[in-house]
Amino acid sequence: MSQSKISSFFRPSRPQSEVLRLRSDPISPSSSPVSPPVPPSLNSTDSRSKNVNGSDSTSAKVANKKRSYAQYHLELGQSDFILHHCAVCGMMYSRGDNDDEKAHKLYHKEYNEGIAFKRWKNEKVVARFCDNNDRVVLVEDSDLSSHKQKVSQVIITMEKELGFDKGQLLHPHCKVYMYISSHKIAGCLVAEPIKDAHRLISENSIHDSFSEDKVISTSSNKTMTFGNFSFAREVVKKCSSDKKTTNGGNLKLGAITCEEEAVPAALGFRAIWVVPSRRRKGIASHLMDAARKSYYPGEMVETCKCAFTPPTSAGNALACKYFKTSSFLVYRMDR
Repeated sequence: MSQSKISSFFRPSRPQSEVLRLRSDPISPSSSPVSPPVPPSLNSTDSRSKNVNGSDSTSAKVANKKRSYAQYHLELGQSDFILHHCAVCGMMYSRGDNDDEKAHKLYHKEYNEGIAFKRWKNEKVVARFCDNNDRVVLVEDSDLSSHKQKVSQVIITMEKELGFDKGQLLHPHCKVYMYISSHKIAGCLVAEPIKDAHRLISENSIHDSFSEDKVISTSSNKTMTFGNFSFAREVVKKCSSDKKTTNGGNLKLGAITCEEEAVPAALGFRAIWVVPSRRRKGIASHLMDAARKSYYPGEMVETCKCAFTPPTSAGNALACKYFKTSSFLVYRMDR
């Protein structure tokens, strides 16, 4: 059986004459065929003169046309390629851009020194400090919308600083305490009512269960005998030094441990934040004192009925100092 040629599979869909006719006169196929144009000769004086004069030359028009050049680049996740990361406030901004520079300067100042605050007409002042005219202002969910807008501005900063998701920190049952100093919000505390909490197991008790060198003697049937001499096997376990910290040698196990049994509690400190320039000056303690005195009208909440959410290392140090014990109460945020 004869095999067909490969050219038979690539036959044109139209006759060759029709293709030539369409190419010669695409506007009016019924007109008489026109011969294809003859390319100009390279030695033609007319074409050379036109190229020199530039009247009909396309290349000359392109050369005379004004071009606008733009720099393009690919952003593939390079570190510090376009935006600069501020190590203090954490803001990403573009160096050399006036708008970005101004925005970063304002945010950096508010982050480090406090958010600007103008005195309200109807402030709920729950604590005053006569020595420097500072005060603590209470804001509730039923207050004016302008007051809650200022609180929202502070909450956004707190969520970024403390690692909360957007909208996770505040709910309608919370009360917000803001520490005002020199027309700026220098600190903020978010408190909520709770019913019970769990007592944190002290790190000292955990540390006591680990000793640096423990010698454990094996049972009598694990002895080695050589002639008239018997040797008891001993195993030495050492606590690795990387679990220690420079702060008094306490163990930092990476997770807090609480007692299983819950104890009654009344007030929960959901989150607390102080601007970096005013930390370790008693502002956090003033905020917690104001919350204990004013959260329940006419009632002073005892420290033994106050609890923290699972704290960070800085929060743990603050709670130990405020409650004067490392076994303070901890509760979990359900909302």
